[in-house]
Amino acid sequence: MGTAKKIWILSGEASGDVYGAKLARELRLIAAERGETIEIAGMGGPEMRKADIDIRVDSTELGVVGVIEVLKHIFTFIGIFFRLVGQAKRERPGAVVLIDYPGFNLLFALMMYRHRIPVIWYVCPHLWVWGKWRLPVLAKICTKMLVIFPFETEVFAHTKLRTEFVGHPLIDIVADRRIPGVERNPEDFLLLPGSRTMEINFLLYPMLDTVTELAKRHPELKFHLSAPREKIARLCREKFAAYRRKHPDVPEVEITCGDTSFWQQRAGTGLAASGTVTVESAIAGLPLVVGYKLNWITILMASLVVKLYRGFFTMVNIIANRAVFEEFLQHRFAPGKLIPAVERILPGGERREEVERGMAEVRQLLTPNSSSAARQAAEACYSVVAD
Repeated sequence: MGTAKKIWILSGEASGDVYGAKLARELRLIAAERGETIEIAGMGGPEMRKADIDIRVDSTELGVVGVIEVLKHIFTFIGIFFRLVGQAKRERPGAVVLIDYPGFNLLFALMMYRHRIPVIWYVCPHLWVWGKWRLPVLAKICTKMLVIFPFETEVFAHTKLRTEFVGHPLIDIVADRRIPGVERNPEDFLLLPGSRTMEINFLLYPMLDTVTELAKRHPELKFHLSAPREKIARLCREKFAAYRRKHPDVPEVEITCGDTSFWQQRAGTGLAASGTVTVESAIAGLPLVVGYKLNWITILMASLVVKLYRGFFTMVNIIANRAVFEEFLQHRFAPGKLIPAVERILPGGERREEVERGMAEVRQLLTPNSSSAARQAAEACYSVVAD
């Protein structure tokens, strides 16, 4: 069978962990079909570990966002970065696949380029929002760019970088997770406050303020909160208990862990933090109101470099190029804005059908041209290590 091919996959976030796991499984299938072997290592979380990837760094250690939060952990980031660079220099993988996470991965890509290790970027960093000036650099240091949003091919059209739309991996993932027999219940209302500690700290209380009032206006609603992992679920339970001591009229909120896909299929409506979960919900068919909050220093610095793309910050709206999900940023993420927005998309609400049509359009736009998204991405990656 010859020498095993080596490929690294680096992911720093929960969504990338899922994509990396799917990619690794498809890479192994391709290798087996060709009578070859492949060794896969890198940085990731529990899903990539379950996919038998040799995890050198646990990405759950890196779950922070924002200027202040990153600065608090800067020495951890530096140590991890140079440890991985050193290992890559010694082992010389045939390619390194970087999944989103631009703050870390852009520097890592530059180091790999300097050491002549091919770089494949899977899930394009949103340079079209915050770093168009970096496009020439990225085009120079990357061997191939695999994009998951169709409009992103236009971003690199003026460069010589090989760019390929491979479809969004969530199209496959949501389909795989679908549970037969689970029907949507209009009385179930889902809260998705985020996957990071910082997001819970900023978003959960405004969400609880909102559901407290919604429960009075719509007593038939039953509230559920789904966290991506137990650490976040535990934090939500602690903060909910503290909130209830001050606000005894808050309705009961069932807080669970690891069952987001079930509730995206079951719930009638939801309120979510901006992020990958909004795309996942749109594919699953769950109407949402979306928002986000950060500390004021992060927002101030971000405002200097971040530009809303197509006028939106929620990815579902950027894909559709219109407001499918109503979105609220910073001080606008408050009950006075959120309650009427939620009522507009409750079953029978004035925007419900419009949102459902928009979600169907987004699903169609994200569907790969052929086979599955993970398979197309894996074939594109394998072609680099096979050269």
